[in-house]
Amino acid sequence: MSDGKRIIRIFDTTLRDGEQAPGCSMNVQEKLEVARKLESLGVDVIEAGFPASSPGDLESVSLIAGIIKNSSVAALCRCVESDIEAGKKALKLAAHPRIHLFLATSSIHLEYKLKMTPEQMLKTAVASVKLARSFCDDVEFSAEDASRSDPDFVAKVFSAVIEAGATTVNFPDTTGYAMPDEYAKLVNYVKTHTIGMEKAAFSVHVHNDLGLATANSLAAIGAGADQVECTINGIGERAGNTSLEEVVMALKVRASYWGADTKIDTTQLYPASRLVSKVTGVKVQPNKAVVGENAFAHEAGIHQHGVLANRATYEIMSPESVGIAQNMMVLGKHSGRHALEDRLKTLGYTTLDQKMLDSVFSQFKALADKKKVVSDKDIEALVQGATVTTPETWKLDRWLTNASSNESAISAVRLEDARGGLRETVHFGNGCIDAAFSAINDIIGKDVRMESFELGSISGESDAQGEALVKVKWTDCSGKERVWNGRGVSTNIVESAIKAYIQAINAIEAETSACNKNPEFAPLSC
Repeated sequence: MSDGKRIIRIFDTTLRDGEQAPGCSMNVQEKLEVARKLESLGVDVIEAGFPASSPGDLESVSLIAGIIKNSSVAALCRCVESDIEAGKKALKLAAHPRIHLFLATSSIHLEYKLKMTPEQMLKTAVASVKLARSFCDDVEFSAEDASRSDPDFVAKVFSAVIEAGATTVNFPDTTGYAMPDEYAKLVNYVKTHTIGMEKAAFSVHVHNDLGLATANSLAAIGAGADQVECTINGIGERAGNTSLEEVVMALKVRASYWGADTKIDTTQLYPASRLVSKVTGVKVQPNKAVVGENAFAHEAGIHQHGVLANRATYEIMSPESVGIAQNMMVLGKHSGRHALEDRLKTLGYTTLDQKMLDSVFSQFKALADKKKVVSDKDIEALVQGATVTTPETWKLDRWLTNASSNESAISAVRLEDARGGLRETVHFGNGCIDAAFSAINDIIGKDVRMESFELGSISGESDAQGEALVKVKWTDCSGKERVWNGRGVSTNIVESAIKAYIQAINAIEAETSACNKNPEFAPLSC
């Protein structure tokens, strides 16, 4: 940049570390959709997955690597020859491939998990970097659990792997144990004591077990880190990872303090957050920094007065800067296609193809006939529904339900089977939704089990659309029980629940079909 600021690389691991969080799994097409959004966001590196963990993960990394052109695509590998070979295979078509190796350096991991001596660990790390470098010019090495390791040993390992060809070395706070000042001192110490550090970038990867992931990552930047590894919405194992949007906006808002910036298009942050929430089925908490529903909400009278007089009284960044539209132009049944397309662009949806635009417009007109005003949140819900990429094996044709205070609820559901024909059944249940779900199970011939079910509204109006999020359990074709996500939106809450349940079932059907056609692509590690 012309103003001389340091540029911090953003390494996004939403598709790898983020997806490992319970209930955050994505299918191949959903991963591709997120990868495209990350590329438009401007992330430097997209960690697409862990190819050796399953043939399905190898397939998804390969697909992403062949399509993403502007960001580097990374594949995570253990320091094992077969893992590195899988990484090589997965990245074959990548424009900018990166092999990301990891091996623990802490005494507790070496003794109890790896059963290695420090000397064996060092030898394995060097050999693995050399092998990876023979396949790929861009190799990153991560010292797992570095913050609880002997810093002199980590510096010794980093010196050796850089000499072997590593172009990035990563100092993770794997367990979220470090304090910001402590972590900054460790980063500075290891960086200054690593021989050949000028030949490589210094990265940090922080977990949020004590709620300090963003603070630790920023402290590391202040101590000289060149790259931050993070996820959209901070999703990840246990308490999650460093939140991409928080780090990016902290650097942006406090530019004079940090003297650093990123290449991220911040106006894409909110759309990216909504997309990841949609495909994982994990809602963003209302008070989440930067992208939460309440991040720019003001209820207290004194706050409202201040904001009306001058937004800077209580807002240190504008909603528009992160992609939250402020324009309140009313859209309704008399609004045309141009008005909707303009609104979509304002909301950050700039990459929709013609087919998708046609679908959104058609749904918009149908919704406008039911609602007096179509809100921004309604439009976002329509886009998210239109971008569902899971094949619709089952499609809702019609439903009918009846309930009273004195009788069991009864629901009739008719589904269209993509393989031919309509199927309908009636079922009693403990409430309309339970009865509808039982009817669907009868139709599809599967005993799908409910893991969790949430109902909410898209907006606050009395005629708001209902949003249903479901997580269901089903045993996949490898014999492992997994959780599958579904989301449904409708002006009728029962219909939104039915749609969500069907979407989860369609995800199950799609993978089952793929496994039946090609058993080698069954998910071996979930």
